[in-house]
Amino acid sequence: MTSPVARAVRSPAERRRFLRIALGGLVGSATLSFDHAVHAARSDQIQLLCSGPAGSVPDLICRSVGQHVFGGTGGQRVLVDNRPGAAGQLSVSALKAAPADGQTWLLAQGAIATIYPHLYPKLAYDAVADLAPVSLAGEMTLALAVGPAVPASVADVHELSLWLRSHPALANVGSPGTGTLPHLLAAMLLRAVDAPWQHIPFSGGPPAVAALLGGQIAALVLPEGLFAPHRHGGRLRVLASSGAQRTALMPEVPTLVEQGHADLVLREWFGFFMSAQVAPERIDTAARLLRAALAQPEVVTQFADNGMVAASSTPLAMAARIAAEQRYWAPVLRGLGVRMES
Repeated sequence: MTSPVARAVRSPAERRRFLRIALGGLVGSATLSFDHAVHAARSDQIQLLCSGPAGSVPDLICRSVGQHVFGGTGGQRVLVDNRPGAAGQLSVSALKAAPADGQTWLLAQGAIATIYPHLYPKLAYDAVADLAPVSLAGEMTLALAVGPAVPASVADVHELSLWLRSHPALANVGSPGTGTLPHLLAAMLLRAVDAPWQHIPFSGGPPAVAALLGGQIAALVLPEGLFAPHRHGGRLRVLASSGAQRTALMPEVPTLVEQGHADLVLREWFGFFMSAQVAPERIDTAARLLRAALAQPEVVTQFADNGMVAASSTPLAMAARIAAEQRYWAPVLRGLGVRMES
């Protein structure tokens, strides 16, 4: 039996016209199906850009959040994409290049939005135009430690300043890199006590700790969690912490405030960002997910074991913090005379 369509298409011209319409419909249908599949695959996965290398504090945050939130209750897969280097600029560039659909997030140190815009004359991004704050992630107290190059009689910041003045040739103070918050804290503190020093930057915390333990540098500023595994062996001594109060990780270590430096309360913090082009409702949804994640006992414990306090926020509160710290750092960096060449 001939179908109604076949009966209606009588002439060769009509048959050719019918085939063009039919094939066009098939191609269009295939294209729609492919686009739908691509969208579905992307909506099922969060790309979590990480400003630090594998094993770093930012990497720990990314993997902890990915495991306990999205992998557990969010029903989405998480791809942690480490993009370290260039003071966070590589990870921000990757965020800018990604689709602004809310599926790509960035975890980075707050300095990418607060300090680096004042420090680097040619950043690859605009902290306001390119970055949308989503939520805080965690905070870390910094600490000042000395190693075997400094006599055991040096027990606090004042005694260290006296020793540095008496031994200017040995006054090497390390940090995990030029322009990092530990570097800036060292500069602010040693200027306040009028002590001579030479800055020795390292490519991260572990090599700096190795140099301190080996006596190649006299003192070092780092997040306190990086000193914790070594302080009980007697090879290094932590003289001060940078928080407003003593920490649970090192309750025996006095703060800089206790030692007469009330204006030196600084904490390293990390936060989640999205592209500034992402719709506000997607940012708000992500902030709610992160707030639930960072309150989970497993996450709180894992952070604490690494010298960090889990902390979340609304996008608005994080933006307010960034604005306040930008205002703080602009004159401080001018006064210190610290500026990167590129």
